Amino acid sequence: MTITLDGTTGITTPTTSTTGEFVTSVTGFKNRIINGAMVIDQRNAGASVTITTAAEFGVDRWRCQAGANSKVSLQQNAGSVTPPVGFSFYQGATSLSAYSVPSNESFSIAQYIEGFNTADLQWGTANASTVTLSFWVRSSLTGTFSGALANSAVNRSYPFSYTISVANTWEYKTITIAGDTSGTWIGATNGVGIRIWINLGAGTTLSTTANAWAAGDYRATTGSVSVVGTNGATFYITGVQLEKGSTATSFDYRDIGTELFLCQRYYQRNFNPTYAGIGTASSAVVIPRFSVVMRAAPTVSALATANIDLFGVGSANASSTTFDSQSTTGFRAYYGGMSGSTFGQPGHLTNDAIQASAEL
Repeated sequence: MTITLDGTTGITTPTTSTTGEFVTSVTGFKNRIINGAMVIDQRNAGASVTITTAAEFGVDRWRCQAGANSKVSLQQNAGSVTPPVGFSFYQGATSLSAYSVPSNESFSIAQYIEGFNTADLQWGTANASTVTLSFWVRSSLTGTFSGALANSAVNRSYPFSYTISVANTWEYKTITIAGDTSGTWIGATNGVGIRIWINLGAGTTLSTTANAWAAGDYRATTGSVSVVGTNGATFYITGVQLEKGSTATSFDYRDIGTELFLCQRYYQRNFNPTYAGIGTASSAVVIPRFSVVMRAAPTVSALATANIDLFGVGSANASSTTFDSQSTTGFRAYYGGMSGSTFGQPGHLTNDAIQASAEL
């Protein structure tokens, strides 16, 4: 049941929508996708990023799986087109060459869903639930496109197809998938529960027929459109929802604070300037705490040179930064090579870009 405000009693129960319009839902975690409306972009703040084989991220939670370097770029609201009604943001992919994808390579926009958020689907058992994937999509190309769902081990896959009929026009798509009763699917743990790939180009080894569970690693359907095969081709997507049931319902829009917190379980950055440092002999120690508990102990790295404001002395730039004691709640940072600090000199961070990633 979807509940929306009616302005009089405060709550009403509307009819179910299958058109993908933007309706606030307070029924819980209906949509298993995080940042499906592409609102949060902590890493890039709207800037374009050229994707390498390191599986880099565009907007939060959405990675680009790339078989080769510099064949595609991602950007929030790439091309500055008008999003579909009810949405303000989308993830845009742009092909940077006319690339013929080898048999064992693939390119995709992907999200991996944590096992805690998929365990109730009971995939891998006789009680496996049906799910429906829905989204808005726009491309400069037309034809049969594809994607796939897969398990953590990538030995069970469900390739699906959909058609884009008109170039450079937003179209709403729904795909209903019967839950997998076979294979091994991770339950209520912090590992990968379900992998979702939206195909941008895949080789023959990673492609097969549509709309059936298969024992193997398949990320596309045979003969589907390859976005990276056309130089300058564009592919935009938003309003992505994966929900239990055989019918697509209205998009589960969460408030911006909730959506950010959900994203920060997997990635956070910039922990200044509220954490005190203690100056020693040309060094300082800072112990930041995360905004939310992260999925796992993250990988922490510096994005810029730290600047420490030493009380009563002035600021000093650190020449080195190291991290340790990473946990799901925080970490410790050491800043060295500062001039002007003395043992016991207190201070605080004034310019320190740090990132912590616990992505699946």
